[in-house]
Amino acid sequence: MPAAGVAGPEGDAGRPCATTPYPPSEPTPPPILSGSDVWSFVSEPGLHPMRVGVTAHRPGTAPGGIFVGPFSADQMTGQTGALINDDSGDPVWFRPLPSTNLQNADFRVQTYYEGRGGRGRPVLTWWQGTLALPPAYTNLPAGAPEPGGCYYIYDTHYRLLRTVFAHHGYYPDEHEFTLTRRGTALFIASRPVPMDLTPYGGPENGAIENSEIQEVDLATGRLLYSWNALDHLDPADSEEAASTASSSGGVWDAFHINSVDEGPDGRLLISARNMWAIYDVTKKSGRIRYQIGGKKSDFTFGPNADFYWQHDARFRPGNRISMFDDGCCDLPDGSPEQRSHGLILNLDFRGRKATVDRAYYHQPPLESPTQGNTQALANGNEFIGWGQSPYYSEYAGAGNTEADPARNLLYDAKLPGSDISYRAFRNEWTGTPYYPPSAAARTDGGHSVVYASWNGSTETRAWQVLAGPAPDRLSVVARHVPRDGFETAVSTNSAGPYFQVKALDARGKVLRASRVVTLSGG
Repeated sequence: MPAAGVAGPEGDAGRPCATTPYPPSEPTPPPILSGSDVWSFVSEPGLHPMRVGVTAHRPGTAPGGIFVGPFSADQMTGQTGALINDDSGDPVWFRPLPSTNLQNADFRVQTYYEGRGGRGRPVLTWWQGTLALPPAYTNLPAGAPEPGGCYYIYDTHYRLLRTVFAHHGYYPDEHEFTLTRRGTALFIASRPVPMDLTPYGGPENGAIENSEIQEVDLATGRLLYSWNALDHLDPADSEEAASTASSSGGVWDAFHINSVDEGPDGRLLISARNMWAIYDVTKKSGRIRYQIGGKKSDFTFGPNADFYWQHDARFRPGNRISMFDDGCCDLPDGSPEQRSHGLILNLDFRGRKATVDRAYYHQPPLESPTQGNTQALANGNEFIGWGQSPYYSEYAGAGNTEADPARNLLYDAKLPGSDISYRAFRNEWTGTPYYPPSAAARTDGGHSVVYASWNGSTETRAWQVLAGPAPDRLSVVARHVPRDGFETAVSTNSAGPYFQVKALDARGKVLRASRVVTLSGG
């Protein structure tokens, strides 16, 4: 059975999906579930999230928690799943997955609208499924979604509202899932399309990992829109050699579409990592208005404005776009190796030139071959998820340079071991779990120690502890103990042997009580 708060009653409009991994070609190492890099809790023994190390925390950060989906292509430290951390690195909410061959990605807060013009409410969203991660999965290019994935939408009580699936035989893709004000979801879906790759230097009986941008109605699941990469992009322009298909089941990752952003004027901004290109597309016609980067770029580049293997392309106000420039690895002959960084470009449409507006480098310098994102925060700061490099950071909006990467750094944290997160976000979130708090009681040196936690509660500020000789004869033995991280330990002289905890809000009001537990040996 899942730990309290991990799974809940499912709404009528959704059903659990991607709850078992796609069959692997070989077993993966078991996760590390104990030690200094993993959280363990007495009151929630089934939760073992990774423990991040906070390396910088200065005034001026934006409000909110930090949202990640930790996973590993090697041995996982802690469980995979969806994790909210606070600025100290303590977990706020963790939903673990039953296998390291399942992953979550693009975990964040969005606004859910009940149809066009409906009233919006905050929700949690993420992709869930199995990623093709060598050496366990070599049937598809690295990072491609295996069959069986889907998208989840949870409400503020951590109950399932919707699960969303792709159409046309495509697999829901981990790279993007965006809710719109129209009551729809815009996302990327992928699948291998059989193709003779000999004209490109690949196998005759090969396939291209193709992508579609799809939009579905959340109320009905009906497909409203699609844009197919093969209809609009030339595989010959790929920077990923077709010969690499030999190591991924004959499937060539020519495009690797990894983000789509919708502008206010009916345009889409689409990033194709393996084309080194970003495309501005007229949504209605599907026509590419212009291309930035790649072999057929409509723009030239000023100093330090060119990019390679990029992720997370977004429209920004004032003829600007942002991205995460992975930068490193297999660059053109004569090009200096770049450091990965967040990047905001100014686009001069008259002169067709792109120049650097802001950049965000890390200290120490990082080289992230894959993944990553650059998030605009409401206070003007930028939050950077470093993808394949195990960090997330926040910077004052002015950014920095490669020569001075520590400037304007406000917050920095490092993931343990080989753990990474496809993206990382800072979002404001109020969680009020539908399930009760958890409690446990242990003897320790002649005292009773009561452990209290409430996975996902953002309103709990203190704990009240009750004890007594019978479940129906409890009295208060600790009236107001300030919450101390995810789990609070309260020592009491009461012998119990029955104990209960009650969560208190900032005004001291009881939010909810745990079930009654009995004292056990330490």
